[in-house]
Amino acid sequence: MEYKKITTFLVVVTVLIVCTCVFTGYVIVRAFSGPSIDESESYQVTEVKDGDTFNVKIGRHIETIRMLGIDTPETVDPRKSVQCYGKEASDETKSLLQGKTVRLKLNPDREEKDKYGRYLAYVFLDDVFVNRFLLQEGYAREYTFGTPYMYQKEFRGIEKQAKDLQKGLWAACR
Repeated sequence: MEYKKITTFLVVVTVLIVCTCVFTGYVIVRAFSGPSIDESESYQVTEVKDGDTFNVKIGRHIETIRMLGIDTPETVDPRKSVQCYGKEASDETKSLLQGKTVRLKLNPDREEKDKYGRYLAYVFLDDVFVNRFLLQEGYAREYTFGTPYMYQKEFRGIEKQAKDLQKGLWAACR
């Protein structure tokens, strides 16, 4: 009888320890992976880093957003010099987004973050689809990394139009 009580007690304690460890692990992983983006929410832009990357405040966290499907010329990559039309692209993104509130949309068939821990997102400022706007005006190129993304075909067409019209970088960077 005493053996059964001890065995039952040990099983209960073991289950409690395992549950505590699992819960603690979940909490730690959530703390280090950062908050999730809620597509129905708006987020305050706290800093524009360059033409396609900026920070937003999500809850108490500052998170970096990399615009999905576009690439602007580099201005802050320490491995590269400032590229042609990089300053103009960066300045345009700053004028559009700095201090503003944006909505973010993730691509459902892609990873949420890139290898640098930046969220990959489509960006909306009021009724302006920022990724598309930067392509249309020649501040960005279409950019596919790895798997296709939701707007890939549309963005490639927009880039072609901007090239044909010699907009932005397509006129300045020959």
